[in-house]
Amino acid sequence: MPAFLPSPTGRPGVCADAASRQKLILARLGMADKIAIMGLSLSLALVGCAAKAQDQHDVSMPTSNASITSGMVTSAPLETATASQTLPVYWLGHSNDDVFLYREFVPAKITDDPMVAALRTMMGTEPRDPDYFSIWNSPSRLGASISAKNVITIDVSADAFGQKVDKGIAERAIDQLVYTATAAAAMAGLVDTTTSIQVSVLVDGHTGYDAFGHVVLDKPLTRDAAYVAPVWIIDPADGSTYSALPLKVTGRAVSTTGTVVWSLAHMDGDKVDGQYLSGTASIPQGPNELGEYGFNLVPPPGKYQLSVYIEDPMAPGKKIGIDTKTVTIAGPAVK
Repeated sequence: MPAFLPSPTGRPGVCADAASRQKLILARLGMADKIAIMGLSLSLALVGCAAKAQDQHDVSMPTSNASITSGMVTSAPLETATASQTLPVYWLGHSNDDVFLYREFVPAKITDDPMVAALRTMMGTEPRDPDYFSIWNSPSRLGASISAKNVITIDVSADAFGQKVDKGIAERAIDQLVYTATAAAAMAGLVDTTTSIQVSVLVDGHTGYDAFGHVVLDKPLTRDAAYVAPVWIIDPADGSTYSALPLKVTGRAVSTTGTVVWSLAHMDGDKVDGQYLSGTASIPQGPNELGEYGFNLVPPPGKYQLSVYIEDPMAPGKKIGIDTKTVTIAGPAVK
């Protein structure tokens, strides 16, 4: 479930209107104080894509009590501006008895509006990691703008909300939109990240829409830290192949001990076939603080499943908040 600035992964978003993209670029070039894109049209006429088939496993929250990882994350820092031509896209993903937000990066076209491109990718394509999912439909119309007060306005057509889901999934899907829009704006340098960023969601130009039948969009929204995954692997991306070592693993996590546990297992086709290595990595920020972890691995050529998780101090051996990636080592050369 995916160092910041990773290699571009995944699939690009669908096309955006060329004239609107040109307006965005001209506005961005004219910024003197990071107040961006005033007046970008909120009525981009875009060609919609077919709605995605939805796995019934992904339309409702688990019926058991909330997992031990719920609410562990108490802050959700914005991404930092970068020249890298990638877009941040957040997805939903199951972990133990909860559903959290995870981020992947996809290639970006320099002429694309980063917010519209990231949101259209979120709504109209599939995540690279098969453990992730999205319940959005690809909208027939989508637009975005940023005001001088650091408020992002998203205007999307009602056909984006066609899936039937329960309240828990609906709330997380709306935060998925908020996280993706704010991440794309922050990485593109279009907002002032030192102040609060709000997201106002209009549907067909109007406020107050009842999203998925559970969330009324009648006020500006901010990131809800409770929905951020307590453990996720940023690099390597799922399905990556490496011809040089070491394999550098980075990610974000929070735990009561300030450490995460990792394991590397052999894979036979699509099945896990025995653990090869395991160990721990520290979170420099310490216990109960969200932070970045990292470690290097030098395995022989082969296909592996990398897992990172938290150990439950009350249940030794139980894997909490586990995130996994499949990676292939194609050669033994070490740099």
